[in-house]
Amino acid sequence: MQGTMLAAAMRGIGQMELLRRPIPVPKEDEVLVRLEYVGICGSDIHYYESGRIRDKAVAFPFVLGHEPAGVVVEVGAKVRHLAVGDRVALEPGKTCGRCEFCRTGRYNLCPEVVFFATPPVDGVFQEYVAHEAALCFKLPDWVSTLEGALIEPLAVGFHAAMQGGARAGQTALVLGSGCIGLVTMMALKAMGVSRVFVTDILENRLEKARELGADGIIHAGREDVAARVAELTHGAGVDLAMETAGSEITARQAIACAKKGAHIVLVGYSASGEMTLPLSLAMDKELTFKTVFRYRHMYPLAIDAVARGKVNLKDLPTHMYSLAQVQQAMDACVHDKSRVVKAVLRIGGDGL
Repeated sequence: MQGTMLAAAMRGIGQMELLRRPIPVPKEDEVLVRLEYVGICGSDIHYYESGRIRDKAVAFPFVLGHEPAGVVVEVGAKVRHLAVGDRVALEPGKTCGRCEFCRTGRYNLCPEVVFFATPPVDGVFQEYVAHEAALCFKLPDWVSTLEGALIEPLAVGFHAAMQGGARAGQTALVLGSGCIGLVTMMALKAMGVSRVFVTDILENRLEKARELGADGIIHAGREDVAARVAELTHGAGVDLAMETAGSEITARQAIACAKKGAHIVLVGYSASGEMTLPLSLAMDKELTFKTVFRYRHMYPLAIDAVARGKVNLKDLPTHMYSLAQVQQAMDACVHDKSRVVKAVLRIGGDGL
Protein backbone atom coordinates (compact mmCIF):
# COMPACT_ATOMS: atom_id res chain seq x y z
CA MET A 1 0.00 0.00 0.00
CA GLN A 2 1.48 3.33 -1.06
CA GLY A 3 0.83 6.72 0.43
CA THR A 4 1.18 8.49 3.75
CA MET A 5 -0.42 8.15 7.15
CA LEU A 6 -0.98 10.31 10.19
CA ALA A 7 1.17 9.70 13.26
CA ALA A 8 1.00 11.49 16.61
CA ALA A 9 4.48 12.23 17.94
CA MET A 10 6.01 13.97 20.93
CA ARG A 11 7.85 17.09 19.79
CA GLY A 12 8.91 17.98 23.32
CA ILE A 13 8.04 17.31 26.95
CA GLY A 14 4.27 17.57 27.22
CA GLN A 15 3.90 18.47 23.53
CA MET A 16 2.26 16.39 20.81
CA GLU A 17 1.94 17.01 17.08
CA LEU A 18 0.45 15.23 14.08
CA LEU A 19 2.93 14.25 11.37
CA ARG A 20 2.67 12.72 7.90
CA ARG A 21 4.80 9.63 7.44
CA PRO A 22 5.01 6.98 4.71
CA ILE A 23 2.80 3.94 5.20
CA PRO A 24 5.22 1.13 6.14
CA VAL A 25 5.85 -1.76 3.78
CA PRO A 26 5.52 -5.22 5.40
CA LYS A 27 8.38 -7.71 5.11
CA GLU A 28 7.72 -11.27 3.94
CA ASP A 29 7.03 -12.46 7.51
CA GLU A 30 4.97 -9.39 8.46
CA VAL A 31 1.48 -8.03 7.97
CA LEU A 32 0.37 -4.45 7.48
CA VAL A 33 -2.33 -3.53 9.99
CA ARG A 34 -4.71 -0.57 9.77
CA LEU A 35 -4.98 0.37 13.43
CA GLU A 36 -8.36 1.06 14.98
CA TYR A 37 -7.65 1.50 18.70
CA VAL A 38 -4.52 2.13 20.77
CA GLY A 39 -4.60 2.30 24.55
CA ILE A 40 -2.69 4.95 26.47
CA CYS A 41 -0.42 3.26 29.01
CA GLY A 42 1.24 4.55 32.17
CA SER A 43 4.62 4.33 30.45
CA ASP A 44 3.35 6.59 27.66
CA ILE A 45 2.38 9.12 30.31
CA HIS A 46 5.80 8.89 32.01
CA TYR A 47 7.59 9.54 28.72
CA TYR A 48 5.19 12.41 27.95
CA GLU A 49 5.80 14.02 31.35
CA SER A 50 9.54 13.53 31.74
CA GLY A 51 10.98 12.31 28.43
CA ARG A 52 12.55 9.24 29.98
CA ILE A 53 12.04 6.13 32.10
CA ARG A 54 15.26 5.26 33.92
CA ASP A 55 17.94 4.86 31.21
CA LYS A 56 15.49 5.05 28.27
CA ALA A 57 15.42 8.64 26.99
CA VAL A 58 13.23 10.00 24.20
CA ALA A 59 14.70 11.64 21.10
CA PHE A 60 12.14 13.93 19.46
CA PRO A 61 9.99 13.42 17.49
CA PHE A 62 8.88 10.23 19.22
CA VAL A 63 5.69 8.22 18.68
CA LEU A 64 4.10 6.76 21.81
CA GLY A 65 1.71 3.82 22.16
CA HIS A 66 2.10 0.05 22.51
CA GLU A 67 -1.44 -1.26 23.05
CA PRO A 68 -2.81 -1.66 19.49
CA ALA A 69 -5.42 -3.59 17.58
CA GLY A 70 -6.71 -3.29 14.04
CA VAL A 71 -7.39 -4.96 10.69
CA VAL A 72 -4.89 -6.71 8.40
CA VAL A 73 -4.73 -4.95 5.03
CA GLU A 74 -1.60 -6.57 3.51
CA VAL A 75 0.08 -9.92 4.07
CA GLY A 76 3.75 -10.79 3.58
CA ALA A 77 4.71 -13.57 1.17
CA LYS A 78 5.59 -16.08 3.91
CA VAL A 79 2.55 -15.46 6.14
CA ARG A 80 0.05 -18.33 6.14
CA HIS A 81 -2.09 -17.97 9.28
CA LEU A 82 -3.49 -14.49 8.61
CA ALA A 83 -5.42 -12.98 5.71
CA VAL A 84 -6.56 -9.54 4.61
CA GLY A 85 -9.58 -8.56 6.68
CA ASP A 86 -8.55 -10.41 9.84
CA ARG A 87 -8.92 -8.40 13.02
CA VAL A 88 -5.88 -8.72 15.27
CA ALA A 89 -4.37 -7.72 18.60
CA LEU A 90 -0.67 -6.96 18.33
CA GLU A 91 1.88 -8.11 20.91
CA PRO A 92 4.33 -5.19 20.88
CA GLY A 93 7.72 -6.82 21.57
CA LYS A 94 9.92 -8.49 18.94
CA THR A 95 12.58 -10.68 20.56
CA CYS A 96 15.79 -12.17 19.17
CA GLY A 97 14.78 -15.85 19.45
CA ARG A 98 18.40 -16.86 20.10
CA CYS A 99 19.37 -15.81 23.62
CA GLU A 100 19.12 -17.92 26.78
CA PHE A 101 15.81 -16.33 27.73
CA CYS A 102 14.15 -16.78 24.35
CA ARG A 103 15.35 -20.37 24.06
CA THR A 104 13.96 -21.25 27.51
CA GLY A 105 10.57 -19.62 26.87
CA ARG A 106 11.19 -16.52 28.99
CA TYR A 107 11.25 -14.23 25.99
CA ASN A 108 9.99 -11.20 27.93
CA LEU A 109 13.50 -11.04 29.46
CA CYS A 110 15.26 -10.94 26.08
CA PRO A 111 17.96 -8.23 26.26
CA GLU A 112 17.55 -7.48 22.55
CA VAL A 113 13.78 -6.99 22.56
CA VAL A 114 12.43 -4.31 20.22
CA PHE A 115 9.31 -2.96 21.93
CA PHE A 116 6.85 -0.36 20.63
CA ALA A 117 7.27 3.06 22.29
CA THR A 118 10.45 2.13 24.14
CA PRO A 119 13.25 4.44 22.95
CA PRO A 120 14.66 4.41 20.36
CA VAL A 121 11.74 2.42 18.88
CA ASP A 122 8.65 4.40 17.88
CA GLY A 123 5.23 3.32 19.07
CA VAL A 124 1.89 3.09 17.31
CA PHE A 125 -0.11 6.28 17.83
CA GLN A 126 -0.57 6.15 14.05
CA GLU A 127 -2.83 4.83 11.32
CA TYR A 128 -0.80 1.83 10.09
CA VAL A 129 1.95 -0.45 11.34
CA ALA A 130 3.90 -3.34 9.78
CA HIS A 131 4.44 -6.02 12.39
CA GLU A 132 5.73 -9.58 12.63
CA ALA A 133 2.78 -11.84 11.79
CA ALA A 134 3.62 -14.27 14.59
CA LEU A 135 2.94 -11.42 17.04
CA CYS A 136 -0.48 -10.61 15.56
CA PHE A 137 -3.26 -12.62 17.19
CA LYS A 138 -6.56 -13.08 15.38
CA LEU A 139 -9.62 -11.98 17.34
CA PRO A 140 -12.85 -14.00 17.39
CA ASP A 141 -15.71 -12.36 15.51
CA TRP A 142 -17.45 -11.36 18.74
CA VAL A 143 -14.37 -9.68 20.28
CA SER A 144 -14.03 -6.05 19.17
CA THR A 145 -10.79 -4.32 18.24
CA LEU A 146 -11.36 -2.03 21.23
CA GLU A 147 -11.11 -5.11 23.44
CA GLY A 148 -8.20 -6.25 21.28
CA ALA A 149 -6.24 -3.11 22.14
CA LEU A 150 -6.73 -3.85 25.84
CA ILE A 151 -5.34 -7.39 25.55
CA GLU A 152 -1.86 -5.93 26.12
CA PRO A 153 -2.49 -4.67 29.67
CA LEU A 154 -4.64 -7.74 30.39
CA ALA A 155 -1.61 -9.88 29.47
CA VAL A 156 0.30 -8.10 32.26
CA GLY A 157 -2.52 -8.92 34.67
CA PHE A 158 -2.53 -12.60 33.74
CA HIS A 159 1.26 -12.82 33.96
CA ALA A 160 1.11 -11.25 37.43
CA ALA A 161 -1.57 -13.73 38.50
CA MET A 162 0.50 -16.62 37.14
CA GLN A 163 3.61 -15.36 38.93
CA GLY A 164 1.64 -15.46 42.18
CA GLY A 165 0.33 -18.96 41.57
CA ALA A 166 -3.29 -17.79 41.64
CA ARG A 167 -5.82 -20.57 42.02
CA ALA A 168 -9.35 -21.35 43.10
CA GLY A 169 -10.19 -20.95 46.76
CA GLN A 170 -7.71 -18.16 47.44
CA THR A 171 -8.31 -14.66 48.75
CA ALA A 172 -6.33 -11.86 47.10
CA LEU A 173 -5.64 -8.17 47.62
CA VAL A 174 -4.82 -5.83 44.73
CA LEU A 175 -3.16 -2.63 45.91
CA GLY A 176 -3.89 0.13 43.41
CA SER A 177 -6.83 0.24 41.00
CA GLY A 178 -5.40 1.95 37.98
CA CYS A 179 -5.59 0.07 34.69
CA ILE A 180 -3.02 -2.57 35.67
CA GLY A 181 -4.63 -3.07 39.06
CA LEU A 182 -8.03 -3.53 37.41
CA VAL A 183 -6.85 -6.04 34.81
CA THR A 184 -4.93 -7.91 37.51
CA MET A 185 -8.12 -8.08 39.57
CA MET A 186 -10.06 -9.42 36.57
CA ALA A 187 -7.33 -11.94 35.74
CA LEU A 188 -7.39 -13.25 39.30
CA LYS A 189 -11.17 -13.62 39.14
CA ALA A 190 -10.93 -15.39 35.76
CA MET A 191 -8.44 -17.84 37.27
CA GLY A 192 -10.89 -18.77 40.00
CA VAL A 193 -9.62 -16.77 42.98
CA SER A 194 -12.60 -16.72 45.34
CA ARG A 195 -12.44 -13.19 46.70
CA VAL A 196 -10.44 -10.22 45.40
CA PHE A 197 -10.28 -6.96 47.35
CA VAL A 198 -8.95 -3.74 45.80
CA THR A 199 -7.46 -0.62 47.37
CA ASP A 200 -6.86 2.91 46.12
CA ILE A 201 -7.03 6.52 47.27
CA LEU A 202 -9.17 7.71 44.33
CA GLU A 203 -12.90 7.17 44.56
CA ASN A 204 -13.50 6.86 40.80
CA ARG A 205 -10.96 4.05 40.50
CA LEU A 206 -12.51 2.16 43.37
CA GLU A 207 -15.94 2.50 41.80
CA LYS A 208 -14.55 1.17 38.53
CA ALA A 209 -13.09 -1.79 40.45
CA ARG A 210 -16.49 -2.47 41.99
CA GLU A 211 -18.15 -2.19 38.56
CA LEU A 212 -15.69 -4.71 37.08
CA GLY A 213 -16.21 -7.33 39.78
CA ALA A 214 -14.12 -6.59 42.89
CA ASP A 215 -15.48 -8.43 45.93
CA GLY A 216 -14.64 -5.51 48.16
CA ILE A 217 -13.05 -2.07 47.89
CA ILE A 218 -10.92 -0.28 50.47
CA HIS A 219 -10.37 3.48 50.38
CA ALA A 220 -6.77 3.68 51.54
CA GLY A 221 -7.06 7.41 52.22
CA ARG A 222 -9.87 6.89 54.72
CA GLU A 223 -9.38 3.39 56.11
CA ASP A 224 -6.60 1.43 57.76
CA VAL A 225 -5.91 -1.08 54.98
CA ALA A 226 -4.40 -3.78 57.20
CA ALA A 227 -7.21 -3.50 59.74
CA ARG A 228 -9.87 -3.65 57.04
CA VAL A 229 -8.26 -6.69 55.39
CA ALA A 230 -8.07 -8.41 58.77
CA GLU A 231 -11.78 -7.72 59.21
CA LEU A 232 -12.66 -9.03 55.74
CA THR A 233 -10.60 -12.22 56.21
CA HIS A 234 -11.53 -12.85 59.87
CA GLY A 235 -7.98 -12.15 60.92
CA ALA A 236 -6.34 -14.58 58.48
CA GLY A 237 -4.91 -12.16 55.92
CA VAL A 238 -4.79 -12.77 52.17
CA ASP A 239 -3.19 -15.65 50.28
CA LEU A 240 -2.00 -13.37 47.49
CA ALA A 241 -1.14 -9.65 47.50
CA MET A 242 -0.59 -7.85 44.19
CA GLU A 243 1.17 -4.48 44.46
CA THR A 244 0.31 -2.51 41.30
CA ALA A 245 0.72 1.11 42.41
CA GLY A 246 4.51 1.13 42.56
CA SER A 247 4.68 2.85 45.95
CA GLU A 248 6.48 2.00 49.17
CA ILE A 249 3.29 2.56 51.13
CA THR A 250 1.34 -0.06 49.19
CA ALA A 251 4.26 -2.51 49.20
CA ARG A 252 4.42 -2.26 53.01
CA GLN A 253 0.65 -2.72 53.17
CA ALA A 254 0.98 -5.86 51.06
CA ILE A 255 3.37 -7.37 53.60
CA ALA A 256 1.14 -6.35 56.51
CA CYS A 257 -1.98 -7.84 54.88
CA ALA A 258 -0.44 -11.11 53.73
CA LYS A 259 -1.20 -14.38 55.46
CA LYS A 260 1.73 -16.45 56.68
CA GLY A 261 3.17 -18.36 53.71
CA ALA A 262 1.48 -16.02 51.23
CA HIS A 263 2.79 -14.79 47.88
CA ILE A 264 3.42 -11.13 47.12
CA VAL A 265 3.76 -10.01 43.50
CA LEU A 266 5.36 -6.64 42.76
CA VAL A 267 3.80 -5.36 39.54
CA GLY A 268 4.02 -1.56 39.72
CA TYR A 269 7.22 0.38 39.10
CA SER A 270 8.23 2.86 41.80
CA ALA A 271 9.21 6.35 40.69
CA SER A 272 12.51 6.22 42.59
CA GLY A 273 13.25 2.56 41.94
CA GLU A 274 13.96 2.00 45.63
CA MET A 275 11.85 1.04 48.67
CA THR A 276 12.42 0.37 52.36
CA LEU A 277 10.36 -2.64 53.42
CA PRO A 278 9.81 -4.50 56.73
CA LEU A 279 11.72 -7.61 55.72
CA SER A 280 11.79 -8.99 59.27
CA LEU A 281 7.98 -9.20 59.17
CA ALA A 282 8.15 -10.77 55.70
CA MET A 283 10.63 -13.35 57.01
CA ASP A 284 8.54 -14.09 60.08
CA LYS A 285 5.64 -14.82 57.72
CA GLU A 286 7.86 -16.74 55.28
CA LEU A 287 6.47 -14.77 52.37
CA THR A 288 7.38 -15.47 48.75
CA PHE A 289 8.11 -12.44 46.58
CA LYS A 290 7.72 -12.44 42.81
CA THR A 291 8.16 -9.60 40.33
CA VAL A 292 6.73 -8.87 36.90
CA PHE A 293 8.34 -7.62 33.71
CA ARG A 294 5.72 -7.37 30.96
CA TYR A 295 4.48 -10.92 30.12
CA ARG A 296 5.13 -14.04 28.09
CA HIS A 297 2.80 -16.46 26.28
CA MET A 298 -0.25 -14.58 27.57
CA TYR A 299 -2.02 -13.26 24.47
CA PRO A 300 -3.87 -16.49 23.54
CA LEU A 301 -4.98 -16.98 27.15
CA ALA A 302 -6.10 -13.36 27.53
CA ILE A 303 -8.02 -13.36 24.24
CA ASP A 304 -9.73 -16.62 25.19
CA ALA A 305 -10.74 -15.21 28.59
CA VAL A 306 -12.35 -12.21 26.92
CA ALA A 307 -14.01 -14.33 24.23
CA ARG A 308 -15.55 -16.62 26.87
CA GLY A 309 -16.86 -13.72 28.94
CA LYS A 310 -14.47 -14.33 31.83
CA VAL A 311 -13.05 -10.79 31.59
CA ASN A 312 -14.97 -7.61 30.78
CA LEU A 313 -12.70 -5.27 28.83
CA LYS A 314 -15.51 -3.31 27.17
CA ASP A 315 -16.20 -1.40 30.38
CA LEU A 316 -12.54 -0.77 31.29
CA PRO A 317 -12.01 2.48 29.29
CA THR A 318 -13.37 5.62 30.89
CA HIS A 319 -12.34 8.06 28.15
CA MET A 320 -12.08 7.81 24.35
CA TYR A 321 -10.27 10.29 22.07
CA SER A 322 -9.58 10.54 18.36
CA LEU A 323 -6.02 10.63 17.06
CA ALA A 324 -6.48 14.35 16.36
CA GLN A 325 -7.27 14.82 20.08
CA VAL A 326 -4.03 13.21 21.24
CA GLN A 327 -2.78 16.36 23.04
CA GLN A 328 -6.04 16.61 24.95
CA ALA A 329 -5.91 12.90 25.72
CA MET A 330 -2.38 12.97 27.12
CA ASP A 331 -3.04 16.11 29.16
CA ALA A 332 -6.17 14.54 30.64
CA CYS A 333 -4.21 11.43 31.64
CA VAL A 334 -1.64 13.60 33.41
CA HIS A 335 -3.80 16.27 35.00
CA ASP A 336 -7.20 14.62 35.51
CA LYS A 337 -6.34 11.37 37.26
CA SER A 338 -9.32 11.76 39.56
CA ARG A 339 -11.54 11.01 36.53
CA VAL A 340 -9.41 9.26 33.90
CA VAL A 341 -8.86 5.59 34.75
CA LYS A 342 -8.13 4.30 31.24
CA ALA A 343 -7.99 6.36 28.05
CA VAL A 344 -7.96 4.95 24.53
CA LEU A 345 -7.25 6.56 21.16
CA ARG A 346 -9.70 5.65 18.43
CA ILE A 347 -7.76 5.63 15.16
CA GLY A 348 -10.53 4.07 13.10
CA GLY A 349 -12.82 1.55 14.72
CA ASP A 350 -15.23 -1.25 14.05
CA GLY A 351 -17.91 0.45 16.11
CA LEU A 352 -18.30 -2.43 18.56
